[in-house]
Amino acid sequence: MTQPAAGAVEHTTELALHEKSKLIKSLRRFDMLLFLVCAIVGLDTLGQVSSYGAQTFTWVLVLAVLFLFPYALVMAELGSAFTQEGGPYEWMKLAWGRFTAGIGAVLYWVTNPLWVGGSLCFIATEAWSTNYSKIGSGSFGDYLFKTLFIWVSIGVAIVALRQGKWIPNFGAVVRFAVLGFFSITILIYAIKNGVHGYAAGDFSPSKAVFIGLVPLLIFNYVGFELQNGAAEEMQNPQRDVPKTVVGSGILAVIFYGIPIFGILAVLPVKQITGIGGFLDAVTATFSVYGGAQTALVKIMTAGFIIALITSGAVWMIGSDRVQAVAGYDGAFAGWFGVFNRRLGTPVRVNVMSGIASTIFMIVAVNLNKGSTASTFVVVLYMSISTTLISYIAMFPAVIKLRYSHPDVPRPYRIPGGMLGTWIAGGICTAFVVLASFVAVFPDVIERALGAGYNFQDTWGISRMRFEVFTLGTLAVIIAFAVIGYWLGRPVREQGVEVALAPAPA
Repeated sequence: MTQPAAGAVEHTTELALHEKSKLIKSLRRFDMLLFLVCAIVGLDTLGQVSSYGAQTFTWVLVLAVLFLFPYALVMAELGSAFTQEGGPYEWMKLAWGRFTAGIGAVLYWVTNPLWVGGSLCFIATEAWSTNYSKIGSGSFGDYLFKTLFIWVSIGVAIVALRQGKWIPNFGAVVRFAVLGFFSITILIYAIKNGVHGYAAGDFSPSKAVFIGLVPLLIFNYVGFELQNGAAEEMQNPQRDVPKTVVGSGILAVIFYGIPIFGILAVLPVKQITGIGGFLDAVTATFSVYGGAQTALVKIMTAGFIIALITSGAVWMIGSDRVQAVAGYDGAFAGWFGVFNRRLGTPVRVNVMSGIASTIFMIVAVNLNKGSTASTFVVVLYMSISTTLISYIAMFPAVIKLRYSHPDVPRPYRIPGGMLGTWIAGGICTAFVVLASFVAVFPDVIERALGAGYNFQDTWGISRMRFEVFTLGTLAVIIAFAVIGYWLGRPVREQGVEVALAPAPA
């Protein structure tokens, strides 16, 4: 092993130093902002969230203050202070060690194959089937469409970032166009036809609705750290990370509130479905355009599907890098830590993501044949659970690193000193622990509060089958992570130490 560098050091590997030489700085602040907008402002859960009724507005605002704000503070500090490639993995590694970080990285990475091969491709297929050409569930066309959706997302992640970044950027612009036009149409529709009225009591928050919504809203709000997956490909992360976190956080609240209001304004709550909510509202409101309704709905559907593809692609771009970094650092099989010399992307992990997405899609299609809507909800919660569990080790890292690495320069610090750090990190951790439990064991807390429901009627699947699917998938993921760590031993044995603190920007 080489001699330690002066000051704070990182224990890394020779493979890591070799692979980092392939990285090219190509992300500017504008790119990073659109990258985060594309990652955070997703359209796939709008229907599911809106199905909880007017209280959704209340909880969107409450969680923006209680969760999104401290979360932004945490990620602004971590992302601007620890600017190594594969940010989330590096933070967990520095705080808790390679083994914990290796498991956390797999959970963070695998979320996206499950998401792309699960809820994203299901809702995209339903949108195409409803507004373009009918696709039967479980048919050859169903498998073909979903497979194409998955591998287009993978292809975007494989392309060199200096060119590939423009596709997520385009996806962010499409979101602005789709949601902006939808918002204008709601206003026209309200003037012509009126909207559903809500009594003040409808907005009053309740425990039962909060428990049901918390996994969905936390899942919608996370993503600030994703850009740090490509931290060493940013031109100036110390300066740009805090600013892009703030900007994307504000846009996330705005672009969730408007479509949720639109869906609830035009559709009775009982008619809102997780898989069709947004486009059902689009179809209803676009009646104001008369004979142009059908054509405009098709255009909005195309924009909706593009938004879904770019959501999956941008998360693949970030999370695949996190997993590749775990590989070249020895927390996963080193073969997956290799970046393509010409493209500068982790092609081997990208392909592994595509294969995992395809396998999960096939399993999901056969999970509950004949009920696409029910299957959509189940696979959505599967990806939610893996996402949220990965943050349980990530959020408290900001506290631990204040103690273990106090000398690392922090261009941005959470206000309030250590007390402010404990409050922000503690609140974020508490929320993801609660949301993770609800996602894995839905209705347990509700029954404890006396607000239980019939599981089969609500989920379209028995509790036993749901838990076997969810817990079985989680067990396979953990076993996969442990095996990957064992395979990474030869890489870990080639250790080196490098200076941790980045050069001042």
